[in-house]
Amino acid sequence: MMAMTTMRTFQRARHQVVAGSQLVRRLLPAGQHAPPVFQFCNAKAFSDTAKVDSGATDSSRLRINRFKSAIRPAPGHRRQIGLWTGLKSTMVAEMISFASGLDWFVIDMEHCPNELGDVLLQLQASQRGNAEPVVRVPWNEPVVVKRVLDLGAQSIIFPLVSTAEEARQAVEATRYPSLGGIRGVMSLMRMNNYGVQLPHYYHEAANQICNIVQIETLQAVENLEAIAAVDGVDALFVGPSDLSASMGHLGNPQHPDVRSKIAEVFGRIAATGKASGFLTANHADCKWALSLGCNFVAVGSDVQMLTSAARAAATDFHAFCQTL
Repeated sequence: MMAMTTMRTFQRARHQVVAGSQLVRRLLPAGQHAPPVFQFCNAKAFSDTAKVDSGATDSSRLRINRFKSAIRPAPGHRRQIGLWTGLKSTMVAEMISFASGLDWFVIDMEHCPNELGDVLLQLQASQRGNAEPVVRVPWNEPVVVKRVLDLGAQSIIFPLVSTAEEARQAVEATRYPSLGGIRGVMSLMRMNNYGVQLPHYYHEAANQICNIVQIETLQAVENLEAIAAVDGVDALFVGPSDLSASMGHLGNPQHPDVRSKIAEVFGRIAATGKASGFLTANHADCKWALSLGCNFVAVGSDVQMLTSAARAAATDFHAFCQTL
């Protein structure tokens, strides 16, 4: 009797959610999506829209990584513009994904205080939106990669990859045994919808995982073609700060020798057929990188943008107050 009552209660609640989400969609302007709460609570009613908007379809189908296909070099392809994040904020992740107009953003575990729990919450807040969450792991090692993938991440940045062997190790960490890798097999976690109605995850997962390796040392530049040739490497990301340090110009990525090397690297990456990425808060440099053929660029960070805007406002109003 209690079980029947519980089931009726659940069915009534689900009917209310479906009806509420349908009403919200009718009231919204054309082209605008329902708030995230309805997207998550009403997966079935939302699935038709999701198939078009984000690849986050019904629970029986693997989420499509649009970012992976979008960064592939192709004539006339649309460059992907993103942002670095380090504030470990679910609200920032949600805002970027649903309201910013950006195509991707980085959840940084290497230099920012993001731990696994923080990554999980930001993935939950953003993966049904329009900007792909890309997790930069703290190091190229398989344990943290496995755990991040089990949380449902589908795009990974590996820092300081300097050889083809290190690139192979990165890719192997994202592949299951017998499919070219060493990733541990977990049967009940977020990546496969907790084991419910997603029977093909293990064989299809690699097709939707985007592996990005960072070129941050002169050794990596020397080995660039060999790194790009590793099967499973989708993109090579130029890290100007570490590269400049490797060249003896610590803290000076604007040095002419560094800029010349970066321009050389973009040309060589393009010749391999792989995608190239870049990060800088200098928008003129972002445009320079894009003009050199870069496929995806992060145009700043949440920390940098907040700090710059706060300092500018403080300077402006303190100066104004001196005139009173």
